[in-house]
Amino acid sequence: MATNIRIASWVLLLCATFSMAMATTSSPANTCSAPIGEEEEDNSVPVRKEIYGNGKIYDITHRYTTNMPSWETKEGLGQFLWLPASMKNGSLANFSEMKLPAHTGTHVDAPGHVYDHYFDAGFDVDTLDLDVLNGPALLVDVPRDKNITAEVMKSLKIPKGVRRVLFRTLNTDRGLMWKKEFDTSYVGFMKDGAKWLVENTDIKLVGVDYLSAAAYDDLIPSHLVFLEGREVILVEGLKLDDIVPGIYVVHCLPLRLLGAEGSPIRCILIK
Repeated sequence: MATNIRIASWVLLLCATFSMAMATTSSPANTCSAPIGEEEEDNSVPVRKEIYGNGKIYDITHRYTTNMPSWETKEGLGQFLWLPASMKNGSLANFSEMKLPAHTGTHVDAPGHVYDHYFDAGFDVDTLDLDVLNGPALLVDVPRDKNITAEVMKSLKIPKGVRRVLFRTLNTDRGLMWKKEFDTSYVGFMKDGAKWLVENTDIKLVGVDYLSAAAYDDLIPSHLVFLEGREVILVEGLKLDDIVPGIYVVHCLPLRLLGAEGSPIRCILIK
């Protein structure tokens, strides 16, 4: 009985959080007016923020830089942005070009990432369900001494009804997304952990804090489990530093890349 009451409380709290967040974020008064007493910023200097709205909105997307880690390389991402048309060289406007892997930084996986028949059938990032990618979410801390196995999933006691979970691991503590060299020792899901999640929870969005949701030693098997049913969406490379575990509203929007099995994604948490 106590367990049922606790689960019901979690689900009700998630629903209440979602309703409150929608009311807050959709109100013109809240989006257009500045807080009373807030000092005017110096608009002559670019300001790069991680937190917005007086602590209500957290940007959990990693900034793209040449030194951010890239899959299986010691050299980092490297140059990804060029300026072929420059006002300094006589062009009417600055016009940049960008080239980078679809699975760079904070990004999303589509089913065609590991299933070729899904790739051929067109199950790309443009087919991912935005209802799954946006809504109430639970941020949890994973035990720091192991990959995410079935045993670890059981220990987290995530209630039924919770559809979106962001898993913060030792990767965040070690600052792996801030290091140039790709690190194969990152924490991720083992196949049995992925299988337990798919079969025993209502989770449809799995968010993780390094370049892959799957542990390096179980890379393809875990991905196959997650993406086989085309219901679970993997959001990888999240920036979860210094955020208190608990319930938030998450918003994640991938690019509409027709035919792509992955895409960079902008994700925020609303308190």
